[in-house]
Amino acid sequence: MSSSIKAPFQSYHTLTKDIDALSLSLEKTHAKHLNCKKGCDLCCMAISVFPIEFYAIKAELNQLQLPNLPIPKDNTQCRFLVDHSCSIYQSRPVICRTHGLPLVYMSMDTDEYELSLCELNFTNFDYEEFDEENTFPMDRINSRLYQLNKQFVSEFEGGKYSEQDRIALSDLLGQ
Repeated sequence: MSSSIKAPFQSYHTLTKDIDALSLSLEKTHAKHLNCKKGCDLCCMAISVFPIEFYAIKAELNQLQLPNLPIPKDNTQCRFLVDHSCSIYQSRPVICRTHGLPLVYMSMDTDEYELSLCELNFTNFDYEEFDEENTFPMDRINSRLYQLNKQFVSEFEGGKYSEQDRIALSDLLGQ
């Protein structure tokens, strides 16, 4: 990625690098319990992202030649999933970078931590063995992303977006 594309999104790219590093560590820790691999797309669906993610990904994709992507049969499928493979994998959003791994977050209903897992992974695992060292701290990650987005929208096009706004990822294709 060129430095002119990277500059306005440096903090976002730092976050994605931190997430990728933690993902790699967790993948090694949980290798025998992960069934994720190229071609597995159970978690790939149409999503919306914060403006900072949308525009950071858009800046990266503007440097690439994406093939003419087919339109999914239903609107719940990710527009960038082609033949069971992510066509924007290197630029994928934060949520896509964490899928498949054990995610821990505070429940909105009970004020207790909840664990989220892919139904294809950890089928023979003692859930009591999950702890802070072997799970994704989604609250911290989402908080960092939210703060980065808040700063971004405050400076972007005269307040075009609020800090709560989300943009459909498929809008990257302008269709």
